[in-house]
Amino acid sequence: MKQKPIPIILTAGIALCIGAALPLLTGGSPFDPTRDSVKSEVPYCVAPPSVPDQIVFAGQTIDLKRYDHRERMDRELMSFTYMHSSTMLTIKRANRYFPIIEPILKENGVPDDFKYLAVIESSLNTLARSPAGAAGLWQFMPATGREYGLEVNANIDERYHVEKETRAACRYLKDAYERFGNWLCVAASYNAGQGRISSEMKKQLADQAVDLWLVEETSRYMFRLLAAKAVISEPQRYGFLLKREHLYPPIPYREVTVDTGIDSLAVFARREGITYAQLKDANPWLRERSLANKSRRTYVLKIPTQAGMNYDPRQTVPHRREWVID
Repeated sequence: MKQKPIPIILTAGIALCIGAALPLLTGGSPFDPTRDSVKSEVPYCVAPPSVPDQIVFAGQTIDLKRYDHRERMDRELMSFTYMHSSTMLTIKRANRYFPIIEPILKENGVPDDFKYLAVIESSLNTLARSPAGAAGLWQFMPATGREYGLEVNANIDERYHVEKETRAACRYLKDAYERFGNWLCVAASYNAGQGRISSEMKKQLADQAVDLWLVEETSRYMFRLLAAKAVISEPQRYGFLLKREHLYPPIPYREVTVDTGIDSLAVFARREGITYAQLKDANPWLRERSLANKSRRTYVLKIPTQAGMNYDPRQTVPHRREWVID
């Protein structure tokens, strides 16, 4: 029986070593496994992504030629490149949430690059919750959320409200910038706390957070941020090949304003023509089956439109053209 040719796919820097000449994703001469790869006992070869000589974050250029910076960046680039499903899912979500986050950062005077901080905090999962109790896209702890104007209790938790938590994050970031005058130090303080970063910079006689000797989590944090920007800005360079129908489009909503309690959110949802699950998905800050609202505050609930909930993926508009191959 005549064998059919095996299709060959290059993704995330993987070159299949099966003896055929393969054109590289970046162009140039064909891949010759006898010339360009080692002899492997497994049916494929894994190649690390290249580390750039430098990267710009929030207007600051970080030199990646120095050995420690280069190797820390190398580790995080490999992590994002080869954690395939997690990185792919984050890019899909970015198409939905970056259009919400970016204008809020801009109107608050926070550099656009800080959208990648939400990426490394939560993978853009609106329901993310850490074992320590941090919640939402920006992973606020309860006390910090309240400090920055969010309502956090058993009934309402605005750490899960995308717009409100993003504005709260902007307030935190701007406060930290008043203290440090350096946006990468601000990013480090988001993980370690402003006091810790200030103290360590003083003790270590350092001017930059990337030069500090810190616990591994914070040391990696800054370079995870830089790697997130590199990979999500140019996913094809790192082997992530998406079409427009793979991305998650923003869901259009209409808004309903309430200033009283709602005894049953399920009944409210049915009256609005959606399911209870769809109401909770659109408004994850509603934490119980009712809205108590004893203080008669004003809340705006999002009601997804029928057209938005039944979208044609082939009509999805990429938020960034470089995310897709078609």
